[in-house]
Amino acid sequence: MTTASATPRMTFGKKEHVVSKKTLERLFNGSNRSMVAYPIRMVYMSVAPEETPVKVLVSVSKRHFKRAVKRNRVKRQIREAYRRQKAELATAAAEANLSYNIAFIYMSDELHPSSAIHESVGRLLTRLSEKTTRRQEAEKTKDNDENSRQ
Repeated sequence: MTTASATPRMTFGKKEHVVSKKTLERLFNGSNRSMVAYPIRMVYMSVAPEETPVKVLVSVSKRHFKRAVKRNRVKRQIREAYRRQKAELATAAAEANLSYNIAFIYMSDELHPSSAIHESVGRLLTRLSEKTTRRQEAEKTKDNDENSRQ
C-alpha cells in the first residue's frame, strides 16, 4: 500500500502540457520574461494559481533541424531533463501560491548530448525557482511592514 510521500511523482502527464492556443498567444506576445542557458531559451509567465503549478511547452524549430527524427530527439531530451528536475520549481511555485506557463525553445543548429541539455534545463529551472522564492520573501516582508504600521 502506497501513501502520499514527500517525494513528488516524476511524471510529465497531459495536465502539465501547455495546449491552449490562447495560452500560447499570451506566452509569446512579447510581454513575458525569458532566460537563456545555451542551447535552450525559456520563456515564462506567471498565472493565477492552478491545480498544476507548472505547465510546459517544448519547441524545436524546423529551421534548425529539417528531419523530424532529430527534432523529436531534441524534444525528448528536453522533456526528460524537465521531468527529472521539475520538483524544485513546482515546490517553490506552490509555496508562493503561483503557477507558471513555460516554453523551452531549442536554439542551436546542432545536436547536443543529453547531459548538456539536462544541465541547461536545470540552470533555467533553478534560476526561476530562486526568483520565485525571492518574490515570495519580498511579499512577506511587505505584508509584515504593512501590518506593523497599522
